[in-house]
Amino acid sequence: LVIPGLVIQCLAILLACGAGMACQLEVVRAGGQQAERQDAPVAQEARDLVIENDSELPDTNPHAPYEFRFRAHGRISALHWRVEKGVLPSGIKLEEDGLLHGKAEHVGEFQFTVSVTDGGRERAVQKGFVLRVTSALSLNWKAGAHVNGNRIEGSVQVLNTTRDTIDLTFYVLAVAQNGRATAIGYQHFVLRPGRNPVELPFGEALPYGEYKVHVDAVGEVAAKKLIYREYLETPGRLQVAVGP
Repeated sequence: LVIPGLVIQCLAILLACGAGMACQLEVVRAGGQQAERQDAPVAQEARDLVIENDSELPDTNPHAPYEFRFRAHGRISALHWRVEKGVLPSGIKLEEDGLLHGKAEHVGEFQFTVSVTDGGRERAVQKGFVLRVTSALSLNWKAGAHVNGNRIEGSVQVLNTTRDTIDLTFYVLAVAQNGRATAIGYQHFVLRPGRNPVELPFGEALPYGEYKVHVDAVGEVAAKKLIYREYLETPGRLQVAVGP
């Protein structure tokens, strides 16, 4: 049995390729000449540039120091950050290196889009974010100011939404039509952070007349030189019909 030379060469190539091993087949031209071998180029996929941070940023309070770092992976060289659209809170700015910092001036919810560019390949991606600036003190009516005989009384709820302990002064004034103010509530105490509001009652007997009630809560964080204030007042005047 005569085996052609081309078949012998093919068998030799197959025997040289062990099981599980990559093997490049060589095409042999007629006449026994070996064809040029062409190796397929290996494609190396570049990693995608991705912003890692969640869309909901940590909250802050007015005039409180704020610092947050944007991060991304898949970079080749230095990253450059900027705000593409929307607005940051007044007092807060974004540095090119991804540091968001400052002191917000006003309460509100701020939506904006940040972009990051890879300096080496000029790749860029964008992502939307939300930053909420909330009141450090939450002050709300619990039992609205009302007349009870010759008294004006009621209560409010106050909540410390910061991470700091606040030195709180709470006072309530009943202001008559002639401008005379009478204190009908006062407390001074340490208000700690928490999710449960503290109820603060007030009330006092007053002379006959009409009064508007003003409630003030002033908090201080001395170590950070921060002052917070929240204010409530009755929408109209309350009539005390009993009394001198």
